[in-house]
Amino acid sequence: MKFGKVDDPGNVDFTLPPDHPQTKEVLNRYEEGKFENVRIGCAKWNRQDLKNFYPRGTKDELSYYATQFNAIELNASFYRIFPDAQFETWYGKATEDFQFSPKIPRIISHIKRLNDTERLVDDVVSNMMPLKEKLGCCFLQMPDNFMPKWMERLEPFFKHWPKEIPLAVELRHTDWYNDRDIANQLNDLLVKYNLASVIVDAAGRRDLLHMRLSNATAFIRYNGANHPSDYTRLDDWLERIGEWYEQGLKQLYFYVHQNLEEASPLLSAYFIEKFNKKFGTDIMIPQTLASKNK
Repeated sequence: MKFGKVDDPGNVDFTLPPDHPQTKEVLNRYEEGKFENVRIGCAKWNRQDLKNFYPRGTKDELSYYATQFNAIELNASFYRIFPDAQFETWYGKATEDFQFSPKIPRIISHIKRLNDTERLVDDVVSNMMPLKEKLGCCFLQMPDNFMPKWMERLEPFFKHWPKEIPLAVELRHTDWYNDRDIANQLNDLLVKYNLASVIVDAAGRRDLLHMRLSNATAFIRYNGANHPSDYTRLDDWLERIGEWYEQGLKQLYFYVHQNLEEASPLLSAYFIEKFNKKFGTDIMIPQTLASKNK
């Protein structure tokens, strides 16, 4: 993953910024002490990206991946609108407790840029329905050059999106966060429609660490730098998530990316193992990786 890549990660201050005051206010509306849903995984399952992850002789990559992780950030859905039969096939290959977080297709976000997309949204949602209980939080990622001057396009999309399907929103242009008034207007829309605000942790885009939750869901896209600091950064995230948990956090989606994706399963396994110890959960640690870490 090239987004947010820097030449020398050792020169980056990876300290997580303080929470926005709203985060505590939002989380305190919920009872503390119990997660309702925790999903940790990678962004892709194909063998070409996740080199050395699959045992020799693995015939179906998704079927094996789903025995090792409880979720996938489904980036494949960004590139085309898959028919319902494809989602039905994926449903059948995934284990009982598995969830997919489909990325909204680029024809909606990048080509039409949210203009006149109601029928497309209806088609996308209808096609995803075969995932049933395995449909997790979807996410909308707008292009880097989608600026606040087009804010009026957001609410019609948010309003049309089915309330029954969780959605997280990622806006990449820096002006969404640098201008306090713009940030507040965006946040008001997310709160109004009960949508999560994606937090991106990337070496070259520290501005996307807004640390402002708009509901009880934290959707975190963690972009490692293929650098030793990747592990200490994950430790810092565990501490911050612990603080949110005590304040009332209910849902967590934590997806690991890398510039060289083959390291993503190792980082994810490290994070899951530490997460289980900290929160008393029993999320499966990828077996092929856990043995290497011992």
